[in-house]
Amino acid sequence: MLKDLVKKCRSYRRFFQEVSIPYEDLKDMVDTARLTGCTKNCQGLKFKLISTPEECAKVFPSLLWAGALKDWDGPADGERPSAYVLVLEDLSIGKNLMWDEGIVSQTIMLSAVEKGYGGCMIGSCKRVEILEAVELDPQRYSLALVLALGKPKEEVRMVPVGEDGSTTYYRDENQVHYVPKRALEDILV
Repeated sequence: MLKDLVKKCRSYRRFFQEVSIPYEDLKDMVDTARLTGCTKNCQGLKFKLISTPEECAKVFPSLLWAGALKDWDGPADGERPSAYVLVLEDLSIGKNLMWDEGIVSQTIMLSAVEKGYGGCMIGSCKRVEILEAVELDPQRYSLALVLALGKPKEEVRMVPVGEDGSTTYYRDENQVHYVPKRALEDILV
């Protein structure tokens, strides 16, 4: 069952923007992530839930999308995320919590898939601009990751890594998104 969720948990970058994610669903995703282990049990991460079109419009301009797709600037209007979860380090509690950030972010993404949504973890963004746009103090919070969420509008397929060994994702002429994955026997040492 977990493996099935992981297989469905891809990096989606185009969404049915008009399909909103209820705030209660976002809270439940974070509540699930809250239960995971963390560094020294300091629980130094906080979360800002962004769920209205107005709030989403404040976050979107500061995001950088799909570095491997050089000719694509990100989702067009109508295909943008309908929600975001901002993963924040509360600097009054702890910092350099990158392992915790990864654990909770993957947990939130798996929870989103379980609820019929999808998303993309975005680390490439204008952090201070986002904090200021959502009225959070950059002296108190450090933005670790932005989780863009919504109802996926695109097909993402995993494919074996080719003869050239490239793991770079790509899209075909029909905008199907392909993600090369190494075989199990290639990663076991």
